[in-house]
Parts: sequence; C-alpha cells; structure tokens
Amino acid sequence: MTDTTSPTSSKTRAGFVAIIGAPNAGKSTLVNRMVGAKVSIVTQKVQTTRFPVRGVAIEGDTQIVLVDTPGIFSPRRRLDRAMVRSAWAGSEDAEATVHLVDVQAELASRADKATPGEYRSAQDVQTIIEGLKAANRKVILALNKIDGIKRDTLLAVAKDFFDTGVYSDVFMISASTGAGVEDLTAKLVSLMPEGPWLYPEDQTADLPARLLAAEITREKVYLRVHEELPYAATVETTAFEERKDGSVRIEQTILVEREGQRVIVIGKGGQTLKWIGQASREELCEILDRKVHLFLHVKVKENWAEERGLFSDIGLDFDV
Repeated sequence: MTDTTSPTSSKTRAGFVAIIGAPNAGKSTLVNRMVGAKVSIVTQKVQTTRFPVRGVAIEGDTQIVLVDTPGIFSPRRRLDRAMVRSAWAGSEDAEATVHLVDVQAELASRADKATPGEYRSAQDVQTIIEGLKAANRKVILALNKIDGIKRDTLLAVAKDFFDTGVYSDVFMISASTGAGVEDLTAKLVSLMPEGPWLYPEDQTADLPARLLAAEITREKVYLRVHEELPYAATVETTAFEERKDGSVRIEQTILVEREGQRVIVIGKGGQTLKWIGQASREELCEILDRKVHLFLHVKVKENWAEERGLFSDIGLDFDV
C-alpha cells in the first residue's frame, strides 16, 4: 500500500504548532498566511474562531500542522469557558506554541490611549502570561501588527515580554503583509520532529466540508452586520448533498437569540440575507471547486449557545 501522506524524501518532519493569543490578535490571519490558503475565518469582530482549526503548511520536507485556537480571554458564559479550555488544550498537545500579541493594542494600553477593545486585549495578554507561568511553560512570542512602529519601540516591548521568563524566542511580524513570517516559519520548521507527514500533500485544512461551509457563512454574517449584531449568531449546515452533475446543494440555518436580530440578518426586503448568501456561495464555489447551490434560513433560538449538541459538533467540551 502506497503512503500518500509523505513526499519522496526519507527525512521528512511533521508536527503540531498551536497559535494562542487574545481575541483579535491576528491568529487566523497568521494561519491563513502560513498555509497559503483560506483556513480560518477572518473578520473585524474579535473572538470569531470558536474551535481549533488545523491548517497544514508545507516548507520543503517539513509539514507544520497549525492549530488556530480560540482566543484566550476572561470567559463569561459556558461557550466562552469551552473555547478557552479548548485553546489551552490545543497548546498543551503541540510540539511548539506561538503566543501572538497585538503590539498596537499593547502600546496603546501602555500610553493610556487604548480603546476598550485594545485595553481588554492587553489584559488578556497578561492572563495568558500568568497561565504560562503557572504551568511553568516557555513558548515563542510573536509581536504582530508591527507596521509603522519604530524599531526601538518594538525592541523595548520585546524586552519587557522576554523578561517575564515565559518566552524562548521573540519574533516581530505582520501577519497581514507577511513581514517577518518567513523567519518565524523557519524556527518552527527546526522544532518539528522527524517522521512521516500527517496529511496528504494537497490538503490545507483538517475541517469537514459541512463545518467549513458553516464557518464561511458565519464570517459573511459578521462582515455584513458586525455593527449591529453581537456574538449572538451561529450557522448550522443542515444539509450537504452531492449532486449527480458534480455540484453540491447546501442548506444552512443562521441561529440568532432574538427576533430583532433575525430582522437585522434578513435586512430590508431580504437584501442583507441575499448579500450574505451570495458572498458565501461565491467563496464556497472557489474553495470546493464546484458549483454550489446555497439556501439560507434565519431562525430565532434563544438558548442556542447552551445546547450540548452544538458543543459536540464543533469539538468543544460542554461540561466546563
């Protein structure tokens, strides 16, 4: 039987790297950058990654499985607690961990010029550092969003973080432009153990198509109504049917917690829902490389975030 997961070279490497950080630190953007394909959803909303998404990056003879974890923050509800636990678990099981920090938010907080979101981000960073200290762990620090910041300023921030004692290396990067990402990737390659590849060469993500489709649509929901809609929506793929002509028929339900939110998602004359459906359909056609027939419904379900089935569907622990 032929091994389809490894290249021809006998000295291959493969391993897992967890990307942890506060919400909106840029974890999904970094994973997408390193993989070279759309793996995680990226929106201007913080806390959009609800479960670990594995992106598969290849560098020469090395395969790096990047685990884009949910942001680590101060949880308030059951779903929050499950997401935070999932993030820490993803880090503990990996060969290496990268702590991604939004340096713009950090500097704004230090200068007392931070927005509420930036201030929370800086607080969450401290929570992660305390967690690493308590676990007696060392990880790699990546200062993200370095664009436009003077090098002396970056070096001072890097020293402050390094002096906490929880970091083995420090990298300065811009996940959005790619600056510094190559050096970070080279470091991760050096940490991967020898062994066969874990995924086929042409696979960029470990994510079922039904779940990927739901994530893409959820991204479009937040992109369109991020001003009006809090974190009170999710998307379920209720049908995923392969058709004889090679196309796929997908039915999805957008769940919201209140009637007013349903009205927002649908929009005047159904225009908002139409935009979401069209944007999601176009991207799914590109990712799945086939014609997609997408049908969206919006349903009010007040306690959707407290249902055990939702947690098991996306790989989170309900009993937290």
